[in-house]
This record gives sequence, C-alpha cells and structure tokens, in this order.
Amino acid sequence: METADAVIIGGGVIGTSIAYRLAETNRKVILIEKGEIGAQTSGACDKAIFLQSKKPGFPIQLAKASRDVYENLEEELETSVEFKKGGGMVVIEEEGHLDFMKEFVLKQKNAGIDVTLLDRREALERQPCLSPDIVGSTYSKEDAEVNPLLLSQAFAEGSKRRGVEIRTHTTVIGIDCEHGRVVGVQLTDGYIWTELVINAAGPFASKIANMAGVDLTIRPRRGVILISERVKQIVNGSILCSQYIAAKHLTNRNDKKEPPFGIGLSLGQTESGNLLIGGSREFKGFDKSVELSILSAIASHASRIVPSLNSIQIIRSMVGFRPFTSDGLPIVDESHVKGFVIAAGHEGDGICLAPITGHLVTSLVEKQMHYKDLLEPLKLDRLHTVSS
Repeated sequence: METADAVIIGGGVIGTSIAYRLAETNRKVILIEKGEIGAQTSGACDKAIFLQSKKPGFPIQLAKASRDVYENLEEELETSVEFKKGGGMVVIEEEGHLDFMKEFVLKQKNAGIDVTLLDRREALERQPCLSPDIVGSTYSKEDAEVNPLLLSQAFAEGSKRRGVEIRTHTTVIGIDCEHGRVVGVQLTDGYIWTELVINAAGPFASKIANMAGVDLTIRPRRGVILISERVKQIVNGSILCSQYIAAKHLTNRNDKKEPPFGIGLSLGQTESGNLLIGGSREFKGFDKSVELSILSAIASHASRIVPSLNSIQIIRSMVGFRPFTSDGLPIVDESHVKGFVIAAGHEGDGICLAPITGHLVTSLVEKQMHYKDLLEPLKLDRLHTVSS
C-alpha cells in the first residue's frame, strides 16, 4: 500500500513551484504529471514577468511579492533560468489609446509600480525596432524575463533534491473522498493513499476538481504564439501593446471593442535569438487546430508595430491553453472537501506568479500566518468559483 503526505497534480511552473516549497516541510510529496514536466501550458507561453500590466490592488501586490522571490531564485535553485531584468514597455499604437494609457500609468504609479510614460522619440530611443508611427509607450524597469521551460525543470530538479518523487506520463483517473475529506488518488498504474491533494492542473483543473466532487469554473483560453527564425537581438526586454492592456483591463466596459481573435502584441526574444510573437485570446475548448487567418492576423498586427518583422521568417507556432477565471484572479485555497487544495486559474500570469504560489500553498497547508495578508483575497468564498 503506497502512501504520501501530499499528492500534487500538474507538473507545470505552478505544480513544480509548490512541490519545491512543500518539500521544505519534511512531507513525503509525490507530483503527478500526465506528460513531461512543463510541456503543457508552461511550455507554450512567452517569457515575460510583467508587473505593470497587472490590475491595481491585490493583483499588483501579488505580482510584486513574486517578483521579489525571482530576485534570488537562480542562486537558490542552483541553476540558470535565464532571468533577465531588461524592463518592459507597453507600446501605444494609436491616438485613441493615449488617454486610456495616461490614466493607466497614473493608476499603476499610485499602486506602487515604477512606470513612466514615454513620447514617440523616447520610446524609439529605448526600442529602435518600433515603428516611427507609434504614439509613444510606457516603460518600467521592474519588468523582467525568464525561460518558462528552464523554470519548470529547475523547480522539478530542486524538488527531487529535497526528496519529492516526480512521476511523468502518469494520469490521475480518480480521487476518493470519505466523509467530506480526501483519502486517496487513483492512477492509471496504481493507487496512493493520501489526505492532501493539490490541484495544480492549470486549464485541466476543473476536470480534476470534478473527481473530488468540487465544481470549479476554470475554462481553457486558447493562445497562439508565433516563433521566428534565430536573428540578432532586436528586442530590448519585453513588449506589449496598448490594445493588449485595454483588452485585459476594460473587461466590464460596454464600449470596449474586442479585437479579432483577442489579438494584442506580446513580443520577446529568447537567448538563442528566436522571437516569440503573440498572441491571441479565444475560448475554443481544447481545440489545437488554428486557422491560418489567426496566424496571419497576429503577424500583421505585430509587424505594424515592429516593421522589421516583415523580413523575418516564422518557423512555427505554438498553442497553449490558459486557465481562465471570470475575475482574472487565481484560486489558491482549500475547497469544501477537506484536504483538496486548489492552486489554479493564473491564466497569462502563471510565469509571473509561480514563485509566490509555491509559498502561498505551503503557507496554507502549514496554517502559517506569514502570507495571510496575501492569501486572504484568494479565498473561494470571495471568488465564488467553487460551490459547496
């Protein structure tokens, strides 16, 4: 009979971060991943750690706490995750976005983000690849970058050094509960008796929750990113566009016009020189078949802002499914089923929030007070996404 103090379901940046931190508590931890580590959502996203894009209030507070963890994370994990403090810009591509972006910058400053509004000349000096037709941009030195694949692997290897057992290509097919509490996990190749299950399955979190009798409303939101051939460095730090910010921040505005396929620019460059050009935001279930019109629309929008992209070859695209919640906040809490903890719903903020999520879940499990102020707004009774 196999037993564990905790079973974590999901081997992306969230699950591996939780495994790494939870191992500090001397628990016997087993992490279950149906594929390879970091091969699902965490392997199909960009590399940006954006703070200025977060909504004022709790989202910014959470992101800043996670950014602080990043500062010394490579030293702690004893390996490079290609963490770079290159700053970030939000390009204002049309006059109609200027008033909104001025208001946006003021709110971000009041929320504690070091962000500046640049005019066209200042923006082009900092990012020469931008079109001379842009209106301006923002800039924040607090934004950074990381390699998501290396991050997942580093957390996983660090977890193993601390005694965590990681099982890949293993699928959870059932979660047993008795008298309102978790008692075990049924796998394709065995059974684990445990009183603690942590659902870090990202866009698949609702399916896992249903196995425990928990109704969880996390939906997969499909995003497509284009990947270019290797080229010399043309991007300094990370770039978003004001259309992307408007789509993220104006979800309750009746006059907001949604761009086709939810497209907004996200642009970064890997250590090897490949450009990551995003992206789209659609509710298409788990359908990975992408129409050529979407790829064309992403490329067209990106090249208007960065004209030199027209001469660069696209070698492939990648499709990822972001775990979407209705209010844009992740869920980190124990459900009404005792011992069934949820850590999912980060959508496009998973890379930014992965380090702090590991701390939050460990604090929750340990019933510690250290992260109480951060954890409180993530309570399920506030989000109304899990029903008891």
